[in-house]
Amino acid sequence: MRAYNRGVLILLTNDDGIFEPGLAAMYRQLNALGEVHVVAPAAGQSASAHAITLNTPVICDRVRVGGEFQGHSVHGQPADCVKLAVRCLLPRKPDLVVSGINNGENVGIHVLYSGTVAAAAEAALLGCAAVAVSLERGAEMDFDRAARLALRIIGRLLEQGVRPGQLFNVNIPALRPGWPRGVRVARQSTVPYNDRFEPRKDPEGRDYYWLRGEFADMSSDGDTDLRAQRGGYINVTPLKVDLTDDRLLAEMAQWGWPEVEPT
Repeated sequence: MRAYNRGVLILLTNDDGIFEPGLAAMYRQLNALGEVHVVAPAAGQSASAHAITLNTPVICDRVRVGGEFQGHSVHGQPADCVKLAVRCLLPRKPDLVVSGINNGENVGIHVLYSGTVAAAAEAALLGCAAVAVSLERGAEMDFDRAARLALRIIGRLLEQGVRPGQLFNVNIPALRPGWPRGVRVARQSTVPYNDRFEPRKDPEGRDYYWLRGEFADMSSDGDTDLRAQRGGYINVTPLKVDLTDDRLLAEMAQWGWPEVEPT
């Protein structure tokens, strides 16, 4: 991978929290690409999706992480971190925003729940090139190795000339022996998740429920991020924030709609 201009400005964030090892590992690798600024949640915000803080102030502290770097710790959501960084904290709009490394995969419909992906999506909405990076949980959570792998993928994206507003979701499979087996470009899976709630009782006898589940049958899923992940491949998926169903939109335009009189 070729060297990059130190003038490249990079925003690094996550949803696990500013003190998590995945973020520190990604920071160490991204230094090879440019100037890295860290703005991340003060505490874990997993599965927060694209929530933002509206009715309370967003508190931001300057902190030092592990003797390695200083960053901004934000008492808010991952999307808050990106908004605040781009609008207030960085000297200019970043050339690249990286969200991760997340502790756990973000493939298939989990993309909709993911704070990691939401942070990158917010960056894309603000006109930045953005990459979300996640590592599947396994027996060996080697974030340093995962960050080295992620850097090669990010470097390749930069070499190809990613544009402002483009959004990529990168998932690294569990780092078991022989994995990863390669890199696959894949679409997002839409296989449903079989949710189940385990009923339990607290010490006072009150009912509560613990969410469990797994992805449904993948036999007809095709070449998707989920299938690539399960096969041991790093998977890269280009995403977009426009959720419009274009085919149905064109069909609905021909339906004929009732006249509506103004009040």
